[in-house]
Amino acid sequence: MRNLMVTTFVSLDGVMQGPGGSDEDRDGGFEHGGWSVPHMGADLIERMTTVVRRADALLVGRRTYDIFAATWPLAEADDPIGSKMNSVRKYVASRTLDSVSWQNSTLLTGDVAEAVRTLKESDGGEIQVHGSGELIQTLIEHDLVDEFHVLVFPVLIGSGKRLFGRGTVPAGLRLVDTTRSDSGVVVSTYARAGKVEYGAMGPETGNW
Repeated sequence: MRNLMVTTFVSLDGVMQGPGGSDEDRDGGFEHGGWSVPHMGADLIERMTTVVRRADALLVGRRTYDIFAATWPLAEADDPIGSKMNSVRKYVASRTLDSVSWQNSTLLTGDVAEAVRTLKESDGGEIQVHGSGELIQTLIEHDLVDEFHVLVFPVLIGSGKRLFGRGTVPAGLRLVDTTRSDSGVVVSTYARAGKVEYGAMGPETGNW
């Protein structure tokens, strides 16, 4: 079974919408696009380069595909992230696209959850999801995410699309790794760890 990892930029209050630019995603009248950019230092870019290089395939939604397909082909040949993005196999989940033209891209058809489950059962290495907020909700809802690689930026946005939104179901997670960038971004990786465990807290329980 191939590992599926979601890597996401979020604000401290959980917003993942429009981190990379003012016009990236204005759905719902969102006016805070570009909130991650002032914190993107060299060490954080190096971290993301290491993560992206691990990918054997990318899985993205339609909006993220449109953004990536319009920008990454413009990257220089020696750009470590751009060269990987352009060369790696890409799978696009969309209900509106009829075709995809970015090199090495394949359009997933039919039920998205079933298509991703089949993809995970195929031969190959790690599948990475970048951006793709709507797709992530479907993946979480159907328990298809093996790891969350979450970069928490020291900002509060207040409104917008959140990483753990409508598709979230109870699940246990295990912290695999955590570090902090020079600009204060906390980068953590969580792996699935079965069901949520419950207990009680208070003087009468001894857990106080």
